[in-house]
Amino acid sequence: MAQYFSLHPHNPQLRLLKQAAAIIEKGGIAAIPTDSSYALVAHLDDKLAAERLRRIRDLDEKHHLTLLCRDLSEIANYAKVDNRQYRMLKAATPGAFTFILEASREVPRRLSHPSRKTIGLRWPKHEVTQALLEQFGQPLLSATLHLPDDDQPLNDPEAIRERLEHQVDVIIDSGACSLEPTTVVDLTGEVPQLLRRGGGDPAALGLIESGYVS
Repeated sequence: MAQYFSLHPHNPQLRLLKQAAAIIEKGGIAAIPTDSSYALVAHLDDKLAAERLRRIRDLDEKHHLTLLCRDLSEIANYAKVDNRQYRMLKAATPGAFTFILEASREVPRRLSHPSRKTIGLRWPKHEVTQALLEQFGQPLLSATLHLPDDDQPLNDPEAIRERLEHQVDVIIDSGACSLEPTTVVDLTGEVPQLLRRGGGDPAALGLIESGYVS
């Protein structure tokens, strides 16, 4: 049965953050709030935890999982980032964006896209998420908490508890968060591509629905 931690949204309790980080460190799956929607997170290097996360979401290996990072330097450690890409990342982070980039050698091959060798990365603007990442000390593997056959992601921590208390190990409640997904931008090509319009404003990157505006 999952442990349920109620955290202050702007001043999260360090004791509870440490407990949550310890559970994830030992292979646990956590349901946490972000600046888009609630997400499932796991240890980046734990193969069994990653497989559990995919089973909960019913995801195959071709679905991009996302690394939640603490800052730009951490993103650049787990992805190959050139100067142009870095400028775009800097313009939009932290925030509700997910960027598709070529994975670096720091990313286990089983986590990157099997044909493209890419990975999704983001730096969320949410105080509880940022505090948990800081306590954990490395990126968290994540997927939106959107269960199979549901029309939208789960947003109510009590509902998450009711649906998933026997499938996850910890649930962090800091109140409801947005139901809007992140804006997804593919930076791997010569021209950035807007793959999904979500919470992040594409105009911050010079993007419109049809593509890139120079």
